[in-house]
Amino acid sequence: MLDLSVVTPAHNEQENLDALCTEVQKALAPLGISWELVVVDDGSTDRTRAILTTLAATRTWLRPVAMSNTPPGKGNGQSAAFHAGIRAARGRLIATMDADLQNDPADLPMMLRKMTETGADLVQGDRSHARRDNVIRKVGSWVGRTFRRILLGDRVRDTGCSLRIMKREFALALPLELRGMHRFVPVTIRDLGGRIVEVPVNHRPRHAGETKYGLGITKRAIPGLIDLFAVRYFRSRRRSVDCIEIASAAPIPNSHATSTLEHQTHAAEIHA
Repeated sequence: MLDLSVVTPAHNEQENLDALCTEVQKALAPLGISWELVVVDDGSTDRTRAILTTLAATRTWLRPVAMSNTPPGKGNGQSAAFHAGIRAARGRLIATMDADLQNDPADLPMMLRKMTETGADLVQGDRSHARRDNVIRKVGSWVGRTFRRILLGDRVRDTGCSLRIMKREFALALPLELRGMHRFVPVTIRDLGGRIVEVPVNHRPRHAGETKYGLGITKRAIPGLIDLFAVRYFRSRRRSVDCIEIASAAPIPNSHATSTLEHQTHAAEIHA
């Protein structure tokens, strides 16, 4: 078991992988903790897998993982890739981030300190102060936050930020095999009884390549609303599965059997 696993999905990110490894190592190596970087190749059609294999040959902390059942030319999506990476991870704490380096690995040490100081189960990144979105995207974000607050009671400001650190037991409980669930990580952890702390993090332009998982605002609005209702429904169906083992009481001696045994022993002694 390691102290920290950083999990990041990669779909056709060949131009970003070297810089990703360099920046993660620069951020975590000085901390004196045991860590690993789990990069999940989600159905890439470029040289992502080959580059990961080459990089891993000289970096013992790099663990490439490949999704094995993806549609031709496509990936299974960010939620599924996170799901696979978390289950491959060996860390007591799980950090997630995007492979395009819009999330800044330099924020990870600060987030680890915040988790220790607060005892939080999830430290969630908030990019809202650093984003330079256009009016349409700002309106879309406001609408999304409003509906999440009304339907789910979710008051996390930037639930779409992939940069977060969580305890392993909560990461494994997330139903990320369901498409789009990576956008509902904070509210799900809250529903599971976890404590959430938000911290401001950096937001940078994409290092190289094009957005792979993002969709236009018109393509996100309706599916996002449907996902909200789906999460609300499944949350209403969730039941606690906590249990304890009931210790059995010490057995009470059978008085008849005890008397019989004493009689047999006494008879044997007389016969002897």
